[in-house]
Amino acid sequence: MRMRPLGESGIEASTVAIGTWVMGGWMWGGADESDSINAVHAAIDEGINLLDTAPIYGFGHSESVVGKAIKDRRDKVVLATKCGMVINAPGGRSVGRSDAGGPSEHGHLEIKIWNNPDSIRQEVELSLKRLQTDYIDLYQTHWQEEETPIEDTMGTLVKLKEEGKIRAIGVCNATPEIMDRYRSVGQLDSDQEQYSMIHRKMEGDAESPDQLGYCLKKNTAVLAYSPLVLGLLTGKVGPEREFPESDLRSRQKRFSKANRQKVADLLAEFEPISAKHGCSMAQLVIAWTTHQPGLTHALVGARTAKQAKENAAAGRVELDSADLDTMNALVRSDATELDMS
Repeated sequence: MRMRPLGESGIEASTVAIGTWVMGGWMWGGADESDSINAVHAAIDEGINLLDTAPIYGFGHSESVVGKAIKDRRDKVVLATKCGMVINAPGGRSVGRSDAGGPSEHGHLEIKIWNNPDSIRQEVELSLKRLQTDYIDLYQTHWQEEETPIEDTMGTLVKLKEEGKIRAIGVCNATPEIMDRYRSVGQLDSDQEQYSMIHRKMEGDAESPDQLGYCLKKNTAVLAYSPLVLGLLTGKVGPEREFPESDLRSRQKRFSKANRQKVADLLAEFEPISAKHGCSMAQLVIAWTTHQPGLTHALVGARTAKQAKENAAAGRVELDSADLDTMNALVRSDATELDMS
């Protein structure tokens, strides 16, 4: 497994990481706790040390499951979690309502983005308790909002670092301008963003900055979430797949039958490269992601130990320049036809 630094924190983390949203069950149609724990153990045994979770994943359930999984192997894990996505908060930016199953117009849980210093103080203590640890390796603001000055948010995170409760500070779903404001107060080590071969906004265009280039220049680790696009790029979600109503994919245009057929056609063109390296399509896509300039880590979900082992093997796939040139050309020509709304 390849290891890369988390910015300038001094922490080395595996290029392939376990994302634990699915382990919370929320919006995923449920998850078996024992399967989730076994998946974490298998990932660690296969060389993955970076685990990423968040309080909002199952409203604390994902963190609790991760805490149970790592309590006897904490020293083998780089533990990342988040703050700022709060239920029924007194302030902040509302992003919708929910119930235990998923988003619901009339749900009793109002989800807000709130990076308030006092709230973060409360959140970190709750996360430490659920995770059964006395420190978090990487603590990230989950989303950004305008009500709380970024400088105040970062000031609190820096103090938490000085107190030893966290070791490194990161952001998610930010912009270079926002990251500069964090940096005006203290050291920022990572940026977590949605990135995949069919969602490449981080590369920039005529209207937006090259965020990958910015992070590379600033020596900031980039953690890609949804590199497999919730399974769309695994090669296992064909046009005939049906999703239960409790699965968020049932409501997304990118999982339309037309899109899934286009993705299947794109992946079919990668098959010679997959065969060359003796890897699955999912492993090839994960490897491609971690080979992109400036992209340091890929967060990949796993429901079972088998899936975790398969994901870990992607961290050992070495693509050469010819492989990347071929794949990049296909991605540029084919992915633009997809409806990602």
